[in-house]
Amino acid sequence: MAGLTPLERSVLLLIAVLTALAGVANYQPWPAVPRFAVATLALAGLAWVVSFATEQLGERFGPGVTGMMQSTLGNLPELFVVIFALQKGELVVAQTAIIGSVLANALLVLGLVIVVGARRSPDGLMRFSKRLPRDTATLLQVTVFIIVLLGLSLAAHDPASHHVKGISIVGAICLLLVYMTWVVPYLRTDRLPGAAEPSADGAGGADGLHGADEVHGADQVQGADQVQGADQVQGADQVQGADQVHGVDQVQGADQGHGADRVQGATEVGRGEEPRVPRLSLGLTLALLIVAGTASAFVSDWFVNGLEPAIGILHISQAFAGLVIVAIAGNAVENTAGLALAYKRRSDLAISVVKNSVAQIVAFLFPALVLVSFALKTTLTFALAPVYIGALALTALALWQVTGDGEAAEFEGWALVSLYVILAALTLYE
Repeated sequence: MAGLTPLERSVLLLIAVLTALAGVANYQPWPAVPRFAVATLALAGLAWVVSFATEQLGERFGPGVTGMMQSTLGNLPELFVVIFALQKGELVVAQTAIIGSVLANALLVLGLVIVVGARRSPDGLMRFSKRLPRDTATLLQVTVFIIVLLGLSLAAHDPASHHVKGISIVGAICLLLVYMTWVVPYLRTDRLPGAAEPSADGAGGADGLHGADEVHGADQVQGADQVQGADQVQGADQVQGADQVHGVDQVQGADQGHGADRVQGATEVGRGEEPRVPRLSLGLTLALLIVAGTASAFVSDWFVNGLEPAIGILHISQAFAGLVIVAIAGNAVENTAGLALAYKRRSDLAISVVKNSVAQIVAFLFPALVLVSFALKTTLTFALAPVYIGALALTALALWQVTGDGEAAEFEGWALVSLYVILAALTLYE
């Protein structure tokens, strides 16, 4: 605890007290409104803890590993909520919790992160590595493919519509296999923050690639005859929107080099940043992440319990409660972490936190819960209501369009937020 400031220690103590009160309120006959308010404050506080610990972890690992770990802990509330709902026979709550988490992260959270990141950028464009946005869009499209096919089959009442459970099992296994073949190479090729040192062999006169000292062990980029003062890269296949890189200050979104397989995450080059040194030990950082992530799962359940009485009082639909209120509360970790990192101009890590969460939900959490549900009271499948099928399909297209090129402007962020607001308005009348 030596690396924490007095204010941070006080905040951690307050969050611990709020979490304990939320547990007491859940198991004691507290009024619905105070119970809901305490659980909300505790969940927001735990989200801050995960955000803070993630930032410290990011000083040691690359954005891919950090984002993956943070997203895993951040998605614990969805896991517990869905399992508890299925065990109680509440299929609608389980479905809307999953779909709401995907849409909240892919539209609302990502949109706000882009808005903040673009505003903090000198030229009004938030730039990040292209690989993760493209990969996430691909994983989402594979999941949507299964969902759309089942929806069309059920609408047409063809023979396959009588085998939804069997098709869902096959689809879940395929999705998990695709996810594993993606996530292992992705984590292995993640860049490290400490790799920002200049490379004498590969960058004559350049400050150095942030996160890549070498391109797969090669000192030269094949197809580039000369690197003149590191001002020009001749013959390179892709240089994000420019034929020249003046002073090699930045190579925006350079995911590929001719003759090299990939330069993972090399979006920053010699920005003159001072090396970041973690203030907390690795053990304390991991402990904060694990405790806060696990506690957020329980607090999310208490939050939902406090929300149920409010649904009848406020006269809101179950769809709105699941797709909007529960989804936003359950993704408070990603909300806080992504926005804080975007404000600090750590674009790769901010995008990684949000995108990893979307990828995990659609290609790991959803199919895993489909398989697990066969041991529970209620079975979960990929068969959804038509309006949610359309929302997921259009979200996949929007995600590819906005983030596929490795940069996003502020208006694109607001466009994603607007899509989520429109969906939320529709669910009010479901």
